[in-house]
Amino acid sequence: MRHTKSPSLIRSVDVSLPAGLDAGGPLEQGREFTWSDADFSRVQSLIYQRAGISLHDGKHAMVYSRLSRRLRETGYTSFREYLDWLEKHDGPEWQEFINALTTNLTAFFREQHHFEILAEHLRSKPAGNSWRVWCNAASTGEEPYSIVMTALEALGAQAHFKLMASDIDSRVLATAAQGIYRMEATKGLSQERLQRFFLRGKGSNVGLLRAKPELRNFIEFMIVNLIRDDWPFREPFDAVFCRNVMIYFDAKTQRSVLERIHRVLKPGGLLFVGHAENFSESRDLFTLRGKTVYERR
Repeated sequence: MRHTKSPSLIRSVDVSLPAGLDAGGPLEQGREFTWSDADFSRVQSLIYQRAGISLHDGKHAMVYSRLSRRLRETGYTSFREYLDWLEKHDGPEWQEFINALTTNLTAFFREQHHFEILAEHLRSKPAGNSWRVWCNAASTGEEPYSIVMTALEALGAQAHFKLMASDIDSRVLATAAQGIYRMEATKGLSQERLQRFFLRGKGSNVGLLRAKPELRNFIEFMIVNLIRDDWPFREPFDAVFCRNVMIYFDAKTQRSVLERIHRVLKPGGLLFVGHAENFSESRDLFTLRGKTVYERR
């Protein structure tokens, strides 16, 4: 039985490798491991089954690069052997497999107009109203913290506000929960926000910022797989941020996820999506409210 080492919490930079469709020996391909079309097809099928992600054929190099790390960590010497083992076990390696193949690109106050619309939505009801919001692609935390900053600015420090921040990738979610960032990652924040909402590192932590407890206390972090029908929510939401997630799903999966989001949103609740996402074919569920913002029917 193979022993899986504890994975590093720090992702290394992806190295682009030639795609190469037919795998001969690893030396022939200039690669550490043999990599074939059949291996890629199996990965496509497995990540679709587990996370609903549709990997197109141009992702050969990315998949090889990211999953090669899992082979090194688990001690396997071929993709076929690793994938055979993965299919026969239902353990923690599945989470590592998903973590390796998810893409996390985020920033503070990305798509600024969304936060302006959210602030307007939050101010639309009487003071003291309770709010529940879900950010389902929390990544490393920049988006959920931006949402809470917006809420505190719109509602005041005593806001009755709760944010559920989820992701399918456990590693980035752990980073989000810590709320620690390098200065260069906070370029989207004004000096006023930096001073109000963050603590500056001193000594060995110079150059780092940490979200203050007043931000983190409004957030509950959790792993949620959007394609599974076991979402852990008992109360409906006033708004849902689902940005730049659906682009990884095919049309059937998109519709299924939208139907589930519709069920957990209050009537009149807002759905914020990515700039490249358009759900005009789901007019029975949502009506367009503004640029990439939909209202639940």
